[in-house]
Amino acid sequence: MSEKLVEVTRGARVESIHFGDIAVVDREGRLTCSLGNPDMWVCLRSMAKPIQALPVITTGVARKFGFGDEELALFCGSLNGQDFQVALVEKVLARLGLSVEHLQCGVHAPSHRPTAQAMAKAGLAPSPLHNNCAGKHTAMLALCVHHGWPLDHYLDPGHPVQQLILHTIAVVTETPADQITVAIDGCGAPVFFVPLRHIALAYARFAAAGWSGPAAAPLDNAIKTLAHACLAHPRLIAGDGRICTDIMQALPGQVIAKTGAEGGYSLALLNKGLGVAIKISDGHARGLNSTAVEVLAQLRVLTAAAAEVLTTYHHSDIRNHRKEVVGQIRPAFELIKTG
Repeated sequence: MSEKLVEVTRGARVESIHFGDIAVVDREGRLTCSLGNPDMWVCLRSMAKPIQALPVITTGVARKFGFGDEELALFCGSLNGQDFQVALVEKVLARLGLSVEHLQCGVHAPSHRPTAQAMAKAGLAPSPLHNNCAGKHTAMLALCVHHGWPLDHYLDPGHPVQQLILHTIAVVTETPADQITVAIDGCGAPVFFVPLRHIALAYARFAAAGWSGPAAAPLDNAIKTLAHACLAHPRLIAGDGRICTDIMQALPGQVIAKTGAEGGYSLALLNKGLGVAIKISDGHARGLNSTAVEVLAQLRVLTAAAAEVLTTYHHSDIRNHRKEVVGQIRPAFELIKTG
């Protein structure tokens, strides 16, 4: 059963509560801390992106097209739609001999508000290049070009690129492919339900740069390479003003932070060799920031300097329309050690 994670106060009283579940595991899948139900099935949503990007390395796509750390980080990110991110997507598409017309992720305004406002003021319409998932889709297209697979229906769950991704998800999360429920994400791509602790396991493997066992060998180098790329380019994992990027910049080289959607969040803690998966029960993003930073604090990853940088995520003030502080969003849980 889910546990209380975050309290939302108004004045001296608690007005609302966000419940949820947390799993913390090592690279062998041993649960070290948890709260609520670590075995609940959760939709990976954008938490899947670093796993989905692994075939770009394992199948030789990165080597063929000369993709370096920037491009690999781009493939893992939930992008803000900022100009530097859009330019990199365009650069990769051009290298593939493709254009924006090949992206089937749909259109929404940039998540980065200043960019969206500037475009609106200039009378510019957003394109698929501004989609949060443009990097992920570009990686899928790169796999298609490399293998000679058709581009027109690359989002079909039965398409070879999606079957390759499903297989990779199954291996890295140690969830049999025939048990994974496949659904459709906001960008039209297949996405996957797996147990929460298995999401944490995948991120533990990024934290520990691989794992042991025969099934792991082909992916070890890819995981190390992709983890290095993400750590080197945190602004490509989310963007300015986003918690993922801010956590990674506040704790350089120590944490890979990746949001999902509907209250999902994941962390790879490199200094600890641990993976963390979080699910806010009501799917509300409001409860995530406080929970993620509190997990870092309780696992003794949060330094004093990082705590100061991340303080507004950790304990967020609620202000009324007169700009007066009338409440706070604050963590209200303690992880239970299980190992």
